[in-house]
Amino acid sequence: MTLTELRYLVALSETGHFRKAAEQCNVSQPTLSVAIKKLEEELGISLFERSRHKVTATPIGSRIVSQAAVVLQETRNLQHLAEQGKDPLGSVLSVGAIYTVGPYLFPRLVRGLQQAAPDMPLYIEENYTAVLRGKLTSGQLDAIFVALPFTETDVVTREVYREPFVVLLPENHLLSRGKTVDPAALAEHRVLLMGEGHCFRDQVLEACPGLQQAVQDSHARGQAVVEGSSLETLKHMVASGLGITVLPKSAADIATYQGTALVAREFTAPAPTRTIALAWRVSYPRHQAIDTLVSVLRD
Repeated sequence: MTLTELRYLVALSETGHFRKAAEQCNVSQPTLSVAIKKLEEELGISLFERSRHKVTATPIGSRIVSQAAVVLQETRNLQHLAEQGKDPLGSVLSVGAIYTVGPYLFPRLVRGLQQAAPDMPLYIEENYTAVLRGKLTSGQLDAIFVALPFTETDVVTREVYREPFVVLLPENHLLSRGKTVDPAALAEHRVLLMGEGHCFRDQVLEACPGLQQAVQDSHARGQAVVEGSSLETLKHMVASGLGITVLPKSAADIATYQGTALVAREFTAPAPTRTIALAWRVSYPRHQAIDTLVSVLRD
């Protein structure tokens, strides 16, 4: 039994497909298939149920996959410890962020790290909170930027910054006449939202009384609620005249839309806000790298 075979085992369980698992591990499908078969013969059990379209772990296979993931994580911890002994700021750091944070945070972070830790390049990934959570706990990512609340066993979080929400709307829109917008007023207008699965969508619905019910009423009437795959997509649609939207302040730059008469309005106090935090595993050994990330962003 080798670490390589355990890596193949975990990949096959995650993808449910020999070809996809082989691609994830950067090997040929026959190589991965032979390795899995060899491991099953060595253990004397069937680890997977194989059908024409899907591969599913057997009950005992699931337990072995879970333990294999632990072994691989501990192996990565050993490697990180060795790297820390050399230079905690001298090797790649794998960092994830939710979709509504990454595009606005990473440019600042990369610029800051070029000064604070020039020998620590970043591997960057943007994804949903649930996906980032899994990759953090499995060791595929070293740290992730998420919106609070965020709780996970054996994971530490540290607040990085807070930002208010703002309303983006055409300059001639009714709600643009005042200096601020009442959150409750949004329920009477066509509000463009992020798609299902984005935590920012849930935060907006929670922050704006009546908006959740307005969305439910639209669905009940068979009317589609306009949704975007990113905050930038929502901005494009507002610029085209399709409706208005709510953005975190970091995403409210409208310089790109000069000539389209867009304005951003703050909410009336107390304005809804979100808190962005950095999360990492308790066992993660490169503490100086984590401190550097937080320091760069706070500066």
